[in-house]
Amino acid sequence: MCFRFFSITLLICGSGIVVSAQDSPKWDDTNSRDWPAQAKRVSIRSSADGSEQGAYFYASPAAGLRPLIVSLHTWSGNFQQKDTVANLCIDKGFNYIHPDFRGPNNKPQACGSELVISDIDDAITWALANTKTDPENIHVIGVSGGGYATVLTYMKSRHKIRSFSAYAGIYNLVDWYYESVGRKAKYAGDIAASTSGNRNELNVDEAKKRSPFFMQKPVTDRSKSTLSIYCGIHDGYTGSVPISHSLLMYNKLVADFSPEAPFSMVPQEYIQSMLRERTLRGGGDQGTILGRKIIYKNQYQDKVSITVFEGGHEMPPGEVLAHIPAIK
Repeated sequence: MCFRFFSITLLICGSGIVVSAQDSPKWDDTNSRDWPAQAKRVSIRSSADGSEQGAYFYASPAAGLRPLIVSLHTWSGNFQQKDTVANLCIDKGFNYIHPDFRGPNNKPQACGSELVISDIDDAITWALANTKTDPENIHVIGVSGGGYATVLTYMKSRHKIRSFSAYAGIYNLVDWYYESVGRKAKYAGDIAASTSGNRNELNVDEAKKRSPFFMQKPVTDRSKSTLSIYCGIHDGYTGSVPISHSLLMYNKLVADFSPEAPFSMVPQEYIQSMLRERTLRGGGDQGTILGRKIIYKNQYQDKVSITVFEGGHEMPPGEVLAHIPAIK
């Protein structure tokens, strides 16, 4: 049997495909666990099943209400994985939490499950109860699998969150499964195991259920939130996630907010050009972000934006929290 999905998706026929592991990309380095002394390890009881989920946590000692930064771990990582956002929060006096949400995305309990959403919400609730946080100043950020989890949180969280920043995320697990098969990447087996319990068998319906691209957008709930989607133009070539994930996710959300806003969407010819050529002919000078040239950017009002930068599968180092509003 053959499966055919979107035009940019690889076409795979047959069964019993064996995939081999690739080296983990920079932002899926699960070996580095170097945490600053100010960040404390805590345990949070799940409201869904009573299990204990770990987290690293920092409560700002500064007077007054402070922002809360919720930083989400990568695809193959967990809460112990080193996170440079922690150092930024300590320097700025922001509250911070880096929760576990069922660990690596290679089992049914993880990878966009209802338990994952519940765990992230529980971590936010716990942080609100244990810090002096301005409830109108909560921000979620993640890269790679953390970008995936960030947009899942945008789609599903019960909390009122001011901003979401998603870098190099995965938003369509069906597409990424076949893209990973074609690259002989371990992620195909991870998706299969998460959706069927078997690394050699993909459950397409379950993969769609766990993919932000197929979820109904909570337009009313996010009317006062901003979602910023970022991707490096070379991802999918030098990295593991084609930029089509970010571009198509952005277009889907714009359409959810307003089907009458075609100029806010990324034109299909631009998507094909950037995928094919790793640049955008005639794109002009659109400035820089985090020291990187901007290849393409667009936005719908102040609700959702897309930025394609010169880079790969990464969150570029620098002031990734510059968008946090001034503290009262």
